[in-house]
Amino acid sequence: MQQSHAPASFFIANLRKFCFLVPHQYSSVISEVNAIGTLSLQCYCFLLLVFYLVMVCSHYTGYPFPTAPPVDPFAKIRVDDCGKTKGCFRYGKPGCNAETCDYFLSYRRIGADVEFELSADTDGWVAVGFSSDKKMGGDDVMACVHDDNGRVRIQHFYNVGQWAKEIQRNPARDEEGIFENNRVTCRFKRPVYVPREETIVDLHLSWYYLFAWGPAIQGSITRHDIDSPPVSERVVSIYKYEDIFMPSAAYQTFSSPFCLLLIVALTFYLLMGTP
Repeated sequence: MQQSHAPASFFIANLRKFCFLVPHQYSSVISEVNAIGTLSLQCYCFLLLVFYLVMVCSHYTGYPFPTAPPVDPFAKIRVDDCGKTKGCFRYGKPGCNAETCDYFLSYRRIGADVEFELSADTDGWVAVGFSSDKKMGGDDVMACVHDDNGRVRIQHFYNVGQWAKEIQRNPARDEEGIFENNRVTCRFKRPVYVPREETIVDLHLSWYYLFAWGPAIQGSITRHDIDSPPVSERVVSIYKYEDIFMPSAAYQTFSSPFCLLLIVALTFYLLMGTP
């Protein structure tokens, strides 16, 4: 289908009318004006015409103004790569994935960066802390926070005792996040090596990973959902990819030492019987 050339024809016709016919129509007036004045009048007419054409063309359906490209959707977290091309931690029901685990984290090296993916069953925040021990305090923390505007922002914190203090220097980049199906999910990168600073650790070293999530009030994090959040059993190296599952409390009933001892005792009693 051929597009109409109405705006072009209109432009030419009006250009002649305003910039050439008008000065001749008022030649008696223009003759009284010097060359500069005549040029100024022509320029004024031309600018007036351009302004009018912009107003006309902006409402002309044959030449729509370009619109901003659509925002790329958040790419779902792939779990089939866990233990192969990235390391993963899953906390929750056995066999859960990034969309069903109570908590999920993955990491992988990309050049001089480490890419992290976090997801948790919460409408507030999800975080990972890098610690020299298994206790909260003196830890570098990266958190993905769902605010009241529906956005998910990546923030940097430092644990001072049991309190998380936000740090303005944020090593995260290439940030993206989404709140969907009552889950906060995010993806970001941060450099492996950083200048020596107390609040930001070097990820080429091995650290215990602290996993936490919880509610947020007006975009500010509050206390985590469970009293004793899960922690990696041993220090984690970004150069080693594993797929580690940690059962949540609801699935730890028969794996605790006390319950195992009780099961052994009952089994022994039943096998021995009564004299």
